[in-house]
Amino acid sequence: MYDTLLINIGQLLTMDHGNGVVKGSEMQELPVITNGAVGIKDGKIAFVGTTEEAKGLHANEIIDCEGRLVSPGLVDPHTHLVFGGSREHEISLKLQGVPYLEILKNGGGIHSTVSSTKAASHEELEKKAIFHLNRMLSYGVTTMEAKSGYGLDEETEFKQLEVVKSLQDKHPMDIVSTFLGAHAVPKEYAGRGKEFLQSMLDLLPQIKERELAEFVDIFCETGVFTVEESKEFLQNAMNMGFDVKIHADEIDPLGGTEAAVSIGAVSADHLVGASDEGISMLAEGNTVAVILPGTTFYLNKESFARARKMIDEGAPVALATDFNPGSSPTENLQLIMSLAMLKLKMTPEEIWNAVTINAAHAINRGEQAGKIKEGRKADIVIWDALNYAYVPYHYGVNHVNTVIKNGTVVYQRGEAICKTI
Repeated sequence: MYDTLLINIGQLLTMDHGNGVVKGSEMQELPVITNGAVGIKDGKIAFVGTTEEAKGLHANEIIDCEGRLVSPGLVDPHTHLVFGGSREHEISLKLQGVPYLEILKNGGGIHSTVSSTKAASHEELEKKAIFHLNRMLSYGVTTMEAKSGYGLDEETEFKQLEVVKSLQDKHPMDIVSTFLGAHAVPKEYAGRGKEFLQSMLDLLPQIKERELAEFVDIFCETGVFTVEESKEFLQNAMNMGFDVKIHADEIDPLGGTEAAVSIGAVSADHLVGASDEGISMLAEGNTVAVILPGTTFYLNKESFARARKMIDEGAPVALATDFNPGSSPTENLQLIMSLAMLKLKMTPEEIWNAVTINAAHAINRGEQAGKIKEGRKADIVIWDALNYAYVPYHYGVNHVNTVIKNGTVVYQRGEAICKTI
């Protein structure tokens, strides 16, 4: 007896390629079961097959999907979830063409959000984050990553990380925590970037002891941290038992992509300016390229990351929202899928691999999320679409009909908030 049985699924995207990340030409392959069925028991997937094969199975609840598309819950592997305030006051500067690094230099950008985050209480940050999490869940995301980085000091960085830890217990979303204390050089450390990095390294033993973060990240960019500083910082974090990520080559082609692969980072993120050599290294290594087209779009840049070249050369590519208050204020991973099609020239098949199994591997959840397979968590999305190509094709709307998290319906079309909150 199953708890729930989904039947008459038009296209069931299992994403079950076997083991490991999906690379290069393999991203063109999409495991699809036509007229599929999924059985759920005790919060886990207990049956995967066709509706014909499901005949004779019994369940407490049967959901007739009426030919709709069904997929695993989406995975968003790069977000800046916890922050205070917002930055709509910077729009006029952006419209005038003021570069982000200049806004940052004049006290805007990250520094503005740092001030708001410092001023906010734990309770205020948590309430705000829950609002954003509920919206993400409504768009089909069931697993995501959340970075700190809007404190740049011990007290506020820990406050952000503690909010994430609290949400891991309170919210149905699976949240992977990343420490991004090295997000910018605070004003009080101007000209003393290495000293600031050491102050952030000094926090890592306590972060590890209190289990506040699984990953450590750094912003490797002109005017922030150099490639050499970034490699040394991340290597020290790895020596303390953390896995690492890197904001690499977002604005200038500094060699952050090469650095990520050379030290064995789990992911290299942004990569707008990744060099040919860096892309070749991604194809040869195990680092996942996390592309964030929403950021390029929102900053009104002409050049997007060369995802097409990365895939053609054999690299594993994932997609993420980069949800943050300054350069990508959106929780809508479906919009990112459309941008990937239009601006990155990715096919629907590649896009679905990039927001499920590859995105899961980019946050060390490749064995738990991004796939419909017996024994895994029943994280499932029923879409108001009859085929997988329709979702990125029809842009700017929410195609989700129902979200099932750990076997429980947590969102249905027309509900104001997620059921469990």
